[in-house]
Amino acid sequence: MIKLTRLGGEPFVLNADLIRYVEQRPDTFITLDSGERIVVSESMDEVLRRAVVYQQAKHLLPRFERPVPFLDPGV
Repeated sequence: MIKLTRLGGEPFVLNADLIRYVEQRPDTFITLDSGERIVVSESMDEVLRRAVVYQQAKHLLPRFERPVPFLDPGV
C-alpha cells in the first residue's frame, strides 16, 4: 500500500499491486488493472519510487546496495 494525494489535497492509500501504468501529462494519472484512472499530485517518479519501496517491503524486489539511477535523481 502506498500513500498518495489527490489533486484536491485529499490523502488516500492505494494498493500498488493494482497499478497497470502511470503517466505524467502534466498531471500524474494512475491507471489501475480495472481501468479506473486516478489523478494524483505526486510526480510519476515519486509514484514509481513509492511503488518500488512497497514491493521491496514485500520482498518481491531485491534491495540495492548502490543507488539505482531511475530511483535516485542525484545519480
